[in-house]
Amino acid sequence: MKSQLESRIDQGTGREPADMVLKGGRFFDLVTGELVASDIAICGDTVVGTCGDYKGRQEIDISGKIVVPGFIDTHLHIESSLVTPHEFDRCVLPYGVTTAICDPHEIANVLGTEGLQFFLDSAMETIMDIRVQLSSCVPATHLETSGADLPIEKLLPFRNHPKVIGLAEFMNFPGVIHKDPVCMAKLEAFKGQHIDGHAPLLSGAALNGYLAAGIRTEHECTSAREALEKIRKGMHILVREGSVSKDLYALMPIITERLSPYLALCTDDRNPLDIAEQGHLDYMIRTAIASGVEPIAIYRAASISAAKAFGLRDRGLVAPGWRADLVVIDSLQNCKASMVFSGGRIVDDALFATRKPVAPVGLDSVKARPVLAAHFGVPVTEGESPVMGVLPGKIITEHRRYKLPTDGNQTTVDLENDIIKVAVIERHGKNGNHANGFVQGFGLKKGAIASTVGHDSHNICVVGVNEDDMALAANRLGEIKGGFVVVEDGRVTGEIALPVAGLMSLEPYETVRDTLHTLRKAAYALGTTLEEPFLQVAFLPLPVIPHLKISDMGMVDVDRFALI
Repeated sequence: MKSQLESRIDQGTGREPADMVLKGGRFFDLVTGELVASDIAICGDTVVGTCGDYKGRQEIDISGKIVVPGFIDTHLHIESSLVTPHEFDRCVLPYGVTTAICDPHEIANVLGTEGLQFFLDSAMETIMDIRVQLSSCVPATHLETSGADLPIEKLLPFRNHPKVIGLAEFMNFPGVIHKDPVCMAKLEAFKGQHIDGHAPLLSGAALNGYLAAGIRTEHECTSAREALEKIRKGMHILVREGSVSKDLYALMPIITERLSPYLALCTDDRNPLDIAEQGHLDYMIRTAIASGVEPIAIYRAASISAAKAFGLRDRGLVAPGWRADLVVIDSLQNCKASMVFSGGRIVDDALFATRKPVAPVGLDSVKARPVLAAHFGVPVTEGESPVMGVLPGKIITEHRRYKLPTDGNQTTVDLENDIIKVAVIERHGKNGNHANGFVQGFGLKKGAIASTVGHDSHNICVVGVNEDDMALAANRLGEIKGGFVVVEDGRVTGEIALPVAGLMSLEPYETVRDTLHTLRKAAYALGTTLEEPFLQVAFLPLPVIPHLKISDMGMVDVDRFALI
């Protein structure tokens, strides 16, 4: 029997018909920037012929269409899509995202190795090629209680899994710079494998020290100036556009043909509603081109440059010998997928039906104690009170101070200045801790919003105007085993259950998408002015470090920094 290699050679040379041929279209050559009229011959999961005419056992007419390589999302947390990996696969692959490099950091902070195993098992079944970076920061910080701990001893058994690329975003950059033993053990163990970076606003000699540890990629750049310094120092910049963190416009000055080999695209955190309304990486491509970015620059970043950055040497070009991850589009400018191929297979409902299910995990992970309105009180203190300042479109926050109104011995909200209460409630059943404070920028005039999605430790986070509604919202989360809840005047006006580790739904992505429509309306009825209020709530627990300085090695902008 002929081997697969022999078949590829014979079909590529034209000695025998190819398994499949796409005829009548053009492909975008990401080396020369040309649109090349050509058949595309496919044998199994591999392109075997271009720049010529081919015969195929199956021939598909794509006249008038353009073929580009499948898109690669280089950094994301699938949990933030609020659906399981199987539903994420079904949701996003039709938009042309054929590879997703995920960090299961969120479920790992709730369930530890059980969460990692769930993602790896799921990745073995999905049609999209999901690759996993092992979560490096579990817990993410000693400042909050997480549900699990992943020291190096627990990560090592997963290191050689076929879906594992390396170590996920190394968020504890102060630990790297100051040679924390826990950080050093992980860096040593993964030396020679990919180590993903996470160092917002880090610069100067401090950045040099961080990169000297072998860290090569970064998705936290929020300005072209920051990105250029990191590119000059050898980093591959992952341009991010998610549901909350929106950095595409700020980074467009660096998306050029010259710099494109050192760029890639990512979403980080994007929910099904935004995907349905705008798209995924295809949205970034359309938006960039409409803003004047050269098509070759953005399409390279979406495919070949991304593949090279993460050592995926088999994909990213429409060329013989490369993986047949292909997207058929009408034009480079509109980037609308009319047909998608994943490993040479046409993506359709029949293909998704071939996947084996993976049993959900963490269905009883919300173990928070019931709370009362009195638990949300903030005693009066001398002088001004610290207030978290929300920055729309970003997950970094500002450290602000205000003289807040009081009622008896309690500090109260200041609606005139858009300052309401925020609370974080431990939900892993470890210590029952509860912390209260104030936040500015939500626009709420009444009610409360609560979430068990609370980066990165995923405790319950509640924002609200009054304590009764905050208590109702928090307690309702326990009843539905996690999710988002909106409360107005003593009644629940919107909710979505996320029982898989308190992070993901058991429902199809279409149901989650439709429920999010209703949930947003309920939130907007409270007066919020934020485009994505739920993920904004989810990012509030990220601990702010107001005075982090690295002596003699550089400095972080201390007025706009959160450990994220």
